[in-house]
Amino acid sequence: MATTEAITFPPGFIWGAATSAYQIEGAWNEDGRGPSIWDTFVHQRGHVRTGETGDTAADHYHRLPEDLELMNTIGLKAYRFSIAWTRIVPQGAGAVNPKGLDFYERLIDGLLAKGIAPYPTLFHYDLPQPLQDKGGWPKRDTALRFGDYARVLADRFGDRVDHWITHNEPWVTAFLGHLSGEHAPGMRNPFATVAATHHVLLSHGLAVQALRAGARRPIQVGIALNLSPAYPASKSASDMKAVQFTDGFINRVILDPLLKGRYPDDFTRSWLWRGLERGLGPRPRNLVQGDDLQTISAPLDFVGVNYYSRGVVRYVPVIQSMQVKPEGSEYSEMWEIYPPGLYDLLVRLKTDYGHANWVVSENGVPVPDQVAADGAVHDAKRIAYLRAHLAQVRRAIDAGVPVSGYFVWSLLDNFEWIFGYTRRFGMVYVDFETKRRILKDSGKWYGQVIRANGLPPEA
Repeated sequence: MATTEAITFPPGFIWGAATSAYQIEGAWNEDGRGPSIWDTFVHQRGHVRTGETGDTAADHYHRLPEDLELMNTIGLKAYRFSIAWTRIVPQGAGAVNPKGLDFYERLIDGLLAKGIAPYPTLFHYDLPQPLQDKGGWPKRDTALRFGDYARVLADRFGDRVDHWITHNEPWVTAFLGHLSGEHAPGMRNPFATVAATHHVLLSHGLAVQALRAGARRPIQVGIALNLSPAYPASKSASDMKAVQFTDGFINRVILDPLLKGRYPDDFTRSWLWRGLERGLGPRPRNLVQGDDLQTISAPLDFVGVNYYSRGVVRYVPVIQSMQVKPEGSEYSEMWEIYPPGLYDLLVRLKTDYGHANWVVSENGVPVPDQVAADGAVHDAKRIAYLRAHLAQVRRAIDAGVPVSGYFVWSLLDNFEWIFGYTRRFGMVYVDFETKRRILKDSGKWYGQVIRANGLPPEA
C-alpha cells in the first residue's frame, strides 16, 4: 500500500485544544457562581433534545488537576478555555466573586507550570441571567458591562496571560440565540438579532481596550469566529445569488465590521436593518453610535477561525437561500465532512481581508465513541478527520496564508448544547455517570503530531 510523506509545519506552530466553561465545568451553583442564560434555558422543557443539562457536565471544576495532567500527557502547547462571566461577576455587574477568580487562577497557573500557554476566552454563549432580565445583548448596556468584566480579568491575570480571546462565535450568540431560538435565550425576533449582533461586536471592541489597558506584559488579543464557505448547488445565476446571501449573513456580517470597519451593504440594505431604522424592534434610537465601528475594528493580533463544514446552497424565493446535502459526501452526526473547505476558507480570508495572523481556533468532529473490550477508545474516524483538515491547513500555509496555530475541538467529551451528551467531540472520553476519563486514540495520535510538529506518514 502506498504511503504518503510526512507533513511538517513551520517552527513555533501552536498546537492546542479547546473547551468552554458551560460545556465542561459543572458546579453550576457552587462557590458563588451566578445563573447564566444557559442554566435557565436547559432547565426549561423542550430546549435540549435529551432533556439533559450542563449542571455537572464533565465536572472539570472539581477535576482540574486530573485534566491538567491529561493535557500534559498529550503534550499540548496551548489550551483554549472560556471563563464563565457568572463565576467572576455573578450578577453580570457589580460585586466580583473571589472564588471564581481563584478557580481560574489555579487553572492558569497550572497550565503555566506545565509549559502550556493559556488562551482564555471571555465569553462562550453564557450571558449572566440578570443581564438578560434587563434586556440582554439587544441592549447597549450589556456591551458596557462586558467591558467592565474584561477589566476585572485584566486586573487579575494581566501579569501572566499572553493571549486573550474576547468572544467565541458572535454570530451564534446573536443569530441562534435571537433569531432561530435554538440557543439561549431562545428568542425569535429578527430585529433583536440585529441589535444583538452590533452590541456583541461593540462589547468585543470594549474588551480589547480593557485588556490592553490592563496588561502588564506584551499581549496578543483576538476573537474566534464560526466561518463557513458557501458553494452553489448548481452553476445557475440564482444559486450564485444564494451564495452571496449566505456569505453575507454568516461570514461578512461579522468579518466586515471587525476587519473593515463597516457592515456589508447587503446586510444594511436588508429588511432587517431597514426595519430597525424605521423604529421596529428592541433598540435605542440609533443602533450604531459615534465611534462604535472604530471601536469594533480596533487592530487584532490574531483572528480565530472555527471551521466544521461548508454550506452548499440553492436559491429559494423569499428566504433567498436554503442549504442542501450534496450526494455522495461523507457526513458526521451533525455536518458534511469537507476538508477542502478549510483551505478554501483560509485562502479567501487572506485574499479578502489580508490579516497577518490567522489561527484555526476550533476544528473537530462528533463520533459515537465507545469503550472497547480492551478498555481503550479507538476513534479512527476522528484521527482521519483531524489529519485531513491539518493537511488542508498546511496546504493553505504553502499558498501564503499566515496560519500560526491549530486547536482541536475538543479536549474533553462535553455537554453539546441542544444535543446534550449525545455528541462526543473529545480526544478524552468522559463517562458522564462516573466522570472517569480515558485518553482516546486520537489524543495519543495528536500527541505524536505535536512532538513531530507535523503529520506522520500515513499508510
